[in-house]
Amino acid sequence: MLETILAISGKPGLYKLVSRGNRNLIVESIDDKHQRMPAFGTDRVISLADIAMYTDEEEVPLADVLTSLQAKENGALCSLDIKKASKEQLFDYFAEILPNFDRDRVYPTDVKKLIQWYNILVKNGLTDFSKMKPTEGDNIDDRKEEE
Repeated sequence: MLETILAISGKPGLYKLVSRGNRNLIVESIDDKHQRMPAFGTDRVISLADIAMYTDEEEVPLADVLTSLQAKENGALCSLDIKKASKEQLFDYFAEILPNFDRDRVYPTDVKKLIQWYNILVKNGLTDFSKMKPTEGDNIDDRKEEE
């Protein structure tokens, strides 16, 4: 994976891994500000490559879902206004991207977050979602533990 894109629980937006410290990660926001900050071991940090969406059969990697969304939108920003969309509108839109998603385990907030992340990535030119698929040995949680 050329770039590691991260989501940090409790913090809005997406982040790019810049460096690793002894007990933290240095991340940079993926937006116009490109603000750098530390992410500590107490923060819940997850790579987008490690996220999957529930379907009726199996889990589908987020990279595949983002690729489908990109194909639906022809590489442009999402056409759905997630602030005004109802639960039914969100699920109808998401069904066009991932037809067999599990309606019991995927919540409207999950769809909103997916669309927000997609828009952030597209706005910042990060559109090759195949690079987001995990490769052997990629694990951002291989941080040194306190002894």
